[in-house]
Amino acid sequence: MDNVIRRQTPMARLLRALVYAALALAALFYLLPLAVMVLTSLKPLDEITAGTLLTLPENPTLAPWIKAWGEACTGMRCEGVGGYFWNSFAIVIPAVAISTLLGALNGYALTKWRFKGAELVFALMLFGCFIPFQVILLPMAQTLGWLGLSSSRAGLVLVHVIFGVAFTTLFFRNFYVSIPDELVSAAKLDGAGFFRIFRRILLPVSTPIIVVSVIWQFTQIWNDFLFGVAFSGHDTQPVTVALNNLVNTSTGVKEYNVDMAAAMIAALPTLVVYVLAGKYFVRGLTAGSVKG
Repeated sequence: MDNVIRRQTPMARLLRALVYAALALAALFYLLPLAVMVLTSLKPLDEITAGTLLTLPENPTLAPWIKAWGEACTGMRCEGVGGYFWNSFAIVIPAVAISTLLGALNGYALTKWRFKGAELVFALMLFGCFIPFQVILLPMAQTLGWLGLSSSRAGLVLVHVIFGVAFTTLFFRNFYVSIPDELVSAAKLDGAGFFRIFRRILLPVSTPIIVVSVIWQFTQIWNDFLFGVAFSGHDTQPVTVALNNLVNTSTGVKEYNVDMAAAMIAALPTLVVYVLAGKYFVRGLTAGSVKG
């Protein structure tokens, strides 16, 4: 038996090396567009027209980044993407916080305070995850008009909360199913109410799924273009809409370095979130997979 294992060990090492090599090649292929964006954003325009996509900058410069942030034209306005960048944060932060809190409360109610029709309610909310966004553009626009929230940040926050709460409810419901019902029953016998049980028992153990919800919602809302272009005004547009307007502006010389710098600025928050918290996203998703 030992001889067989020794004969197989070199082959196993070779297969492992081949797997790692294939993964490394896949990673390089996947990261190639990002490398092109970064290199292009650091080049003067004359180097871009005279060189190739993958050549290193001979005279690296941050001028394209500075122009993309504060001077580039996004349609008729030449104020860069900086203001739109902060618009996105003003939309993302409250939308993520509200949808995560509502999802936690919904998941808690659907698992630990079961009521007649709870499964039907959950099924309907789950159905909401699969409704194409394009289907609701007109009725949502009418609703925002009735509420007086058209072309406002508050209106965009409301839209993202409505469409995000179905996903956050799904996350928290599947996570809370794995928490023993006996903990909640014991707390009820001690006289604890709905919100006290939620605050003292459920929330302290919810960190993994909160991280999942925050990463998911942050990414979805930050990268959204459809709702941003449909429901925002000139002063409330998110950075994705500004980036589209900048890239499609046809006046003057096409500045590819500025376009790439603006794209990197728009992508940086989601890149940072995934780099810093990506491993917690996977842990959170698997934390509630024992039951469900």
